[in-house]
Amino acid sequence: MSADRLKVFVCTPLDDELCRLVTELEPRVDLVVDQSLLPPMRWPGDHEGDPSFARTPEQQARFEQLCDSAEALYGIPDTKPAQLARTVRANPRLRWVHTMAAGGGSQVRASGLSAEEMAPVEFTTSAGAHADTLAEFALFGVLAGAKDLPRLRRQQDARYWSPRWAMKQVFQMTVLVVGMGNIGRATAARFAAIGARVIGVNRTVREVPGVEKVYPTAELAEAVREADAIVNTLPQALDTDKLLSAEVWANVRPGVIFASTGRGTCVDEDALVEALRDGRVGFAAMDVFAVEPLPADSPLWGMENVLVAPHTGALNDAEDELIARMFAENARRLLDGEELVNTIDRVNFY
Repeated sequence: MSADRLKVFVCTPLDDELCRLVTELEPRVDLVVDQSLLPPMRWPGDHEGDPSFARTPEQQARFEQLCDSAEALYGIPDTKPAQLARTVRANPRLRWVHTMAAGGGSQVRASGLSAEEMAPVEFTTSAGAHADTLAEFALFGVLAGAKDLPRLRRQQDARYWSPRWAMKQVFQMTVLVVGMGNIGRATAARFAAIGARVIGVNRTVREVPGVEKVYPTAELAEAVREADAIVNTLPQALDTDKLLSAEVWANVRPGVIFASTGRGTCVDEDALVEALRDGRVGFAAMDVFAVEPLPADSPLWGMENVLVAPHTGALNDAEDELIARMFAENARRLLDGEELVNTIDRVNFY
């Protein structure tokens, strides 16, 4: 393969129009795609594809041969960490793997590859492609809590016209955004735009437009004391597991509103349930959970002050095109010897 070209195998669902877009945006990419080897998408952003799809043994051998001869992969093969590990170990020419998920680092970590095995390969994520949609879900969730959606629904079902009451106003709130990555920054911008006071928590303290103050992660349990609403936008990582802990929920203002769009593993769900039961948390809008699908026996299903969404808040008809454009730009950077965007931290894997 020429040093000024890049052989890319598409190993996750991607329609022909977007395949053409990648090569139009970066003509030095030699894109290899065989749609017969890829499961059909069920919805936009369905990078796993239809689970009923199965390859014949001959097709599987062909799929793996294409993985093993590429210099770059568009997606993790079948979105399975074990397949990623197999490919990295079998393909000494592999230079780059682009993961579809914003939190693709957790998949790379789950592959079990050693630092030595990963060293020759760049790993990037699609962080940013989902920021606006998830920011909008967070805004929706906090508004639903502020405007007493459960009470309105209950009264409508009963055809009961109640006396009037004063709802909470988001523009009068302090909103704490936990995590100042792409999703967190987009979320902060939405709340700042409607007049809320926005504060943040992040591992590294830095200035963020629209955010009055950013606290270090170690001060999360103190920062929540200021918040009328809390939004989780954290990625799954070694240092974010159950970061929204029992200690955090013990310190919240009574009736605080919670929206969760990051990763469910960042929330101690048992402690959250207790806080929802005793009124420390007045309302929670959750699109992500520690275990997905949310188990049928989870108490969250039956709680009137909880809105459960099936990890659908990120989806967007334009998502696949956004990721294709992101990939093409990183392909240009790789070929031009520039630093790639959204590289995975190989210590914390986000």
